[in-house]
Amino acid sequence: MQQTAIFTPFLGMLLLTFLVWVYMYVKRLSYLTSENIDAQDLSTPDKLVKIIPEHINNPANNLKNLFELPVLFYAICLYLYVTQQVDTGYLYAAYVFFVFRAIHSIVQCTFNKVMVRFSVYSISAIALWFMVLRAAI
Repeated sequence: MQQTAIFTPFLGMLLLTFLVWVYMYVKRLSYLTSENIDAQDLSTPDKLVKIIPEHINNPANNLKNLFELPVLFYAICLYLYVTQQVDTGYLYAAYVFFVFRAIHSIVQCTFNKVMVRFSVYSISAIALWFMVLRAAI
């Protein structure tokens, strides 16, 4: 198996993070412009949460989530590549992680149903922990 194959879902996660970041700023700036809000009124996270409605701020919350478990995903992908352990099992798990994190982002950035979001999050987390635990063994 090509060891570099692990970088497709890896780069997919990086692209997903970029897209959520862009979407967050588009939503926030559109809202601030339409509501004529002075950016200085958002000088701290507490002030921002009080002024910007939850549905506008959901992409920001998702962006924060993309710097939690995905950091472990990046680490395990790099570890697997460096140690030449990438195989079909790891690759499938990496794709499951990426696809379900993408679905998680779509859910959180749009209709944000908690149980749907939790379900897809759980599937992605199981795939990640499979990768980590398998590598540890």
